[in-house]
Amino acid sequence: MSAVTTIFCDIGGVLLTDGWGHAARRQAVAEFGLDEQEFGQRHEYVSRAIETDEMSLEQYLDRVVFYEPRPFSREQFKAFMFGQSQPYEEHIALIGQIAESGRYQMATLNNEILELNLYRISQFDLAQHFSVFLSSCFLRMRKPDEEIYEAALRITHRQPQECLFIDDREANLESPRMMGMQTILFRQLDQLREELRKHGVDAVHQGFIG
Repeated sequence: MSAVTTIFCDIGGVLLTDGWGHAARRQAVAEFGLDEQEFGQRHEYVSRAIETDEMSLEQYLDRVVFYEPRPFSREQFKAFMFGQSQPYEEHIALIGQIAESGRYQMATLNNEILELNLYRISQFDLAQHFSVFLSSCFLRMRKPDEEIYEAALRITHRQPQECLFIDDREANLESPRMMGMQTILFRQLDQLREELRKHGVDAVHQGFIG
């Protein structure tokens, strides 16, 4: 196993709650009295476009929610969307300790709507821990397509074997693993600590992480 020089980390499900994932959309259905099937189908039709910034948030809302009159405003619905983002403080602290060691290039690698992505980076001060943000809305490609992992390696100037990618979905780890990247399927905090140790992340052994 090669020494890790770069750590790629998913955001939703690892550091923060999913920005606009299945759980948040189910809550929106209940909160705003939407037709679950219609809402779900409309979202799926445009999910790639909104996550790769081929469609703006306003256009998304036109297609998925406000294609007919509603008893609530766009501002109310957008406030709900943004309000679903909450931090996993201990998870962020763990990644922050690794970043503070100065031993690794730290990058995010996530699928996200542009407006939500910018909000989450700013609101939770992720730039304090990451120097590179490889988001689907910036790169106009998304996980689990192999091309986004290839782009991540080109942008960071790294070889696959020296990179470690942390994600909470197995499907997102299959392509990078086949390319030779080291991977961790995130399930819980203690498990992540142990997996980091197994991958020889120096910050763990140096006492930065208990």
